[in-house]
Amino acid sequence: MTDITRAIAAATSVAASLGLPAADAVVLHDSNRLALRLTPCDVLARVAPAGHEAARFEVELAQRLAQAGCPTGLLEPRVDPRVYTRDGFTVTLWTYYEPVTPHTSPADYAKALERLHAGMREVDVPSPRFTDRVAEAEAVVADPDLSPELADADRAFLGGRLGGLRRAIEERGAVEQLLHGEPHPGNVLATMNGPLFIDLETCCRGPVEFDLAHVAEAVCEHYPDVDQGLLDECRQLVLAMVAAWRWRRGDQLPDGRRFGEELLRSLREGPPWPTLDTIRDGPEKSPTVT
Repeated sequence: MTDITRAIAAATSVAASLGLPAADAVVLHDSNRLALRLTPCDVLARVAPAGHEAARFEVELAQRLAQAGCPTGLLEPRVDPRVYTRDGFTVTLWTYYEPVTPHTSPADYAKALERLHAGMREVDVPSPRFTDRVAEAEAVVADPDLSPELADADRAFLGGRLGGLRRAIEERGAVEQLLHGEPHPGNVLATMNGPLFIDLETCCRGPVEFDLAHVAEAVCEHYPDVDQGLLDECRQLVLAMVAAWRWRRGDQLPDGRRFGEELLRSLREGPPWPTLDTIRDGPEKSPTVT
């Protein structure tokens, strides 16, 4: 059995054991975790290999954010809100939202992100800092065993940009708070209840401009009190981080190497610094940085 087949079997088994009929599963997304729509119970299952510690953090945080009224996807209310394990996989169960059209407007996107940030300021949970994630990207770039196809000149350039930008942002001393970490369009659902943010495992602490660096310029224009200089540095940092992931051994993003080359070229050519949605063919293809 393939890993995906085994993961689907684990998710349907967990759902069935909880009284949720799951005769079929549709793959919605496959990256570092598998997202499945289970039917006929209509549940969203997120499945990852056992040891995926972020799942527990995400479940706890989702409950706290829901209590704070944040616009986030909710856990499945018919079962206990926890991480389930089955056959070498961790499974979490979430509310499935039927997508609606049209897609979220930039103004509504910005308002939802502002609401999310306001609610996150009320939530006190241990979380990594954005610099921890930068350090992970630096480790990939620094180790040829982790990024064997990255040329030496590109390795030196990318490593230098990651470290330099991290220091420049820290030296600004901006106010930091809990963030989504990757609020790009791929992690925003257009629903009847308005835009909802999902995939909370990337949450970290940092300036709000780090989150804004993942969204389109039109969204940033509707977000209040943005530090443009800090946003420019965060945009560069996000480009560099995503570039690191695209050169990581085993990266599964379709056409990821070409995208990695485009990111390096953008970092060398800028400013103005592009947003992720302008580099790829549409915001719905914006990549995660994990």
